[in-house]
Amino acid sequence: MKELEIYIHIPFCIKKCAYCDFLSMEAESDVQETYIQALLNEIAHTNVDNDYQVISVFIGGGTPSVLRGEWIGRILAKLKSRFTFRQNVEISIECNPGTVNEEKLNLYQQAGVNRISFGLQSCNDQELQRLGRIHSYETFLESYKMVRAVGFKNINVDLMSGLPAQTLADWERSLCQVAQLGPEHISAYSLIVEEGTPFALQELSLPDEETERLMYERTHELLEQYGYKQYEISNYAKDGFACRHNIGYWQRISYLGMGLGAASLVQDTRYSNTGDMAVYLNKSHEPDSIRYDYEVLDQKARMEEFLFLGLRMLEGIRLEDFEHQFSAELLDIYGEQINKMVNQGLLFLDGHSLKLTRQGISLSNYVFSEFLL
Repeated sequence: MKELEIYIHIPFCIKKCAYCDFLSMEAESDVQETYIQALLNEIAHTNVDNDYQVISVFIGGGTPSVLRGEWIGRILAKLKSRFTFRQNVEISIECNPGTVNEEKLNLYQQAGVNRISFGLQSCNDQELQRLGRIHSYETFLESYKMVRAVGFKNINVDLMSGLPAQTLADWERSLCQVAQLGPEHISAYSLIVEEGTPFALQELSLPDEETERLMYERTHELLEQYGYKQYEISNYAKDGFACRHNIGYWQRISYLGMGLGAASLVQDTRYSNTGDMAVYLNKSHEPDSIRYDYEVLDQKARMEEFLFLGLRMLEGIRLEDFEHQFSAELLDIYGEQINKMVNQGLLFLDGHSLKLTRQGISLSNYVFSEFLL
């Protein structure tokens, strides 16, 4: 059977952060409940081929953990009634510290959630305040310990580098504090100041380029000491705990996004749900009427995606996989670009695979741009 991933978007937050450009908003409980009913309608009326099998579900946002715990159960029950789930499917939910309690966590487990992803971002309370986060580091510790006590054995923690006024030493302290807790997975991202966010309107004292480069290299070095393997540009995991859902994105496995503004890629057709809440609430029971921006990817676009997504993985891409998918030799199509970047020390090529070097990881955006035919 063909593999399928499902993304569920919950667009609600207690408070929007200063750096956030995701589709999210504050809303009262009655609005949240109306949205959940619309989401259940979309799930109930969404059809995919019977030969698809769900390998992962990711409930993201926003902050899904602001919802009542039983609503997560209703969402997953509806999904299981509509789609074929593989045994041991990975089911993740994003949580903000301070928005979970023991009752919610027990309901998540009963519903089948087996992976918790915490948006911590920093262990420094001053940095958290600058970001506009609603929690302190102590609040995170309380939530983390609660998740462990309930019995979850797969936890991710998000951290963010390159923050206003953040020093290399600040970043190293956050990394070590989290690593000492022993979550199975750590995602370490660099701040990007997006247009339209409060940060974009402020004069920010950001680390310089050399400090950011050092932050990135120290992330790899420090987390390796604590037993984490870097398997993707921004992701680190203990053995056996690499995020199945994220790997699916980088390997171009079909994914179905449901909820406000959610994106999908199914059989090389890409589209997105409406970002208009009123339209979504009124039309979600007719999924075709809320889907926009359809694009059928041609072979050129699929080749480009195969390369710049696959190269995000530190194991790189296998030459035989490219040949199998496109009936062409990788070097016949991209030989000039590959040779150029191998000579620059940015790519490593052997008889079986192509991967980024450590220097290439630091300059990955440049490397990826070279593959746009």
